[in-house]
Amino acid sequence: MEVQAAPLRSWEDFFPGSDRFARPDFKDISKWNNRVVNNLLYYQTNYLMVAAAVVAIVGFLSPLNMLIGGTVVVLMFLGFVWVSHNKDILRRMKKQYPTTFVIAIMLSSYFLISYLGDVMVFMFGITLPLLLMFIHASLRLRNIKNKLENKMEGIGLKKTPMGIILDALEQQEDSINKLADYISKAKE
Repeated sequence: MEVQAAPLRSWEDFFPGSDRFARPDFKDISKWNNRVVNNLLYYQTNYLMVAAAVVAIVGFLSPLNMLIGGTVVVLMFLGFVWVSHNKDILRRMKKQYPTTFVIAIMLSSYFLISYLGDVMVFMFGITLPLLLMFIHASLRLRNIKNKLENKMEGIGLKKTPMGIILDALEQQEDSINKLADYISKAKE
């Protein structure tokens, strides 16, 4: 299946006002994770634009350090994904504790970059966009259009860049299983 770019959502949809934002239920981690994954899929192009703006500003201020920092994070991410697919223990950790997995990547990148002396570039140029995405995805309530688009992605009718990343982190299989259970119950 061909990878499709997700559409850029309007500013009114991305930041509709305080009535469409709510604190997640910290007691129900599964529901919170579901909200984050679905918002990451739905607003992925908006998140890319925000990240590109932050990276461009930091890159303009310190281009070489930003290039080194970005290269280190990408290599660390690819290394962790490769290792987790080849090692059962890490694969289970990635599936059961995706946040811990991402934090391990960030900490490994931090230590490697601090060795190179580019800590501030890493903190502001790479981590800030990720933090902004996570905060928005955690707080933004979903709407009907968001849910419909995510179901299409989950059952494979559509494939987007964020869907590929979430598949690599094994965060979409649960959505597919839930949909398959729902369809089987509907048939009965």
